[in-house]
Amino acid sequence: MAKFFPIGQIMGFVFSLILTVIAMLVYFTDMSFTTGMVILLVTAFIQAGLQFIVFMHAGETNDKWAIYSNIVYGIGLVVLTVLGSLLILLWDM
Repeated sequence: MAKFFPIGQIMGFVFSLILTVIAMLVYFTDMSFTTGMVILLVTAFIQAGLQFIVFMHAGETNDKWAIYSNIVYGIGLVVLTVLGSLLILLWDM
């Protein structure tokens, strides 16, 4: 019966709840803008990684390095899009 109990998913869910509570504490406590943004960004990336690995089963196939490289490629595209938009819209370059 122990092999049918999804302990990995339950631990992932509990860890997701903990990360969500940390993000909510940033909102409800009075901390500086930079500290709050750093905490929010770190918890957001940890949460996204947790979702990919635990709930979307990214590492459970034989092709896991292809999946991880696609994730890194997607993150790179997002960063380039955001930085390009900021460059054009806010920084007038």
